[in-house]
Amino acid sequence: MMTDPIADMLTRIRNAVRIERPYVDIPVSKVKRGVAEVLKREGYIWDWQEVEANPIGNLRIELKYGPNGERVIQRMRRVSTPGRRVYSRSKKLRPVLNGMGITIISTSHGVVSDREARQQNLGGEVLCEVW
Repeated sequence: MMTDPIADMLTRIRNAVRIERPYVDIPVSKVKRGVAEVLKREGYIWDWQEVEANPIGNLRIELKYGPNGERVIQRMRRVSTPGRRVYSRSKKLRPVLNGMGITIISTSHGVVSDREARQQNLGGEVLCEVW
């Protein structure tokens, strides 16, 4: 039984990037779809799609690398865990690495990046940081 599916998703992406896989498959959920969409909008992955599988579908994430094979995703860190939830207001969100990274936040309007949350004046649960 998996207790933290978001941490599992981040670990699968980290491991796939480390061995330079072209894509990674992850069991699908609404929040994972939202995280994948934010990573796509912010330019950390090429694309994502749902792949049919039994008994539950998979989310296939196409990973992005630079022209010489350099990694676009350097680090991914889980902030809010099942044992310690971390919430933040839009005014308290600070840029990661002076804007070189993003914070992914689950809000009442869906999963968004810290830039979008500040623009829309939304707060919520801080899921992870990516740089």
